[in-house]
Amino acid sequence: MARENFNDLLAFITVAREGSFTRAAAQLGVSQSALSHTVRGLEARLGLRLLTRTTRSVSPTEAGERLLTSVAPRFDEIETELAALSALRDKPAGTIRITTAEHAADTVIWPKLERFLPDYPDIKVEVSVDYGLTDIVAERFDAGVRLGDQVAKDMIAVRIAPDMRVAVVGSPSYFARRPPPKTPHELTMHDCINLRLPTYGGLLVWEFEKNGHALNVRVEGQLVFNSSTPRLRAALAGFGLALLPEDMVQPHVAAGRLVRVLDDWCPTYPGYHIYYPSRRQSSPAFALVVDALRYRG
Repeated sequence: MARENFNDLLAFITVAREGSFTRAAAQLGVSQSALSHTVRGLEARLGLRLLTRTTRSVSPTEAGERLLTSVAPRFDEIETELAALSALRDKPAGTIRITTAEHAADTVIWPKLERFLPDYPDIKVEVSVDYGLTDIVAERFDAGVRLGDQVAKDMIAVRIAPDMRVAVVGSPSYFARRPPPKTPHELTMHDCINLRLPTYGGLLVWEFEKNGHALNVRVEGQLVFNSSTPRLRAALAGFGLALLPEDMVQPHVAAGRLVRVLDDWCPTYPGYHIYYPSRRQSSPAFALVVDALRYRG
């Protein structure tokens, strides 16, 4: 039997169970004459009479009873499975791909995912670390995480961290050889550990601000890295000064392993935001991940 005729079987099952074309038609939302025509068509294709019709009732024939007994439970199983799938649709599941910088991945995203993911085993999160300000639409990411001032205006942005400061630090062994800089200009006389940004192919310009006066300095040194952790290690080893997130160096400053300089020149930046296209259709899994990362003060 062609698959498109399964509706005929469902019509027959309903009539046989209800014992009435009138009640079956009301249940199926069709006219009584259309339902009768459908059942007669099924009987014609099978070459068997399936229902005995009287003025007061409808009952299955021997062939109809056999068909009802064998087929109806299978359709019930199908409906049960479809209902289970419908429930699964509302169960958060799927893979969420996020592009971000290393510092945000380590200090914001991972600590929150570590608490969130055990409760949602069907949600998978892929975190791709880069400094390239990736085009999340072109690269098929669900979202990106960047500082607030790096998010394009046409994106929806949700804050996931407080505002952030940076710090210029060096080891005591480095300052044993060089006097601490008192102004950003003096950084040009120091060995500085640089960060290369893949987006522009150039080195990060160190930005400073004091009393409303902004100052950018291009620094030089023996070492260039493309992430934060190696720069921190190099600074701890005495290879020069590094410009790093304040929270990343604070434990080392407190322990005396690093010395902070130019504190009054280091600006505050808008904190990390997760961003995504405004036209994106939010899945339950994506909405939960965003809410888990959301900054609540």
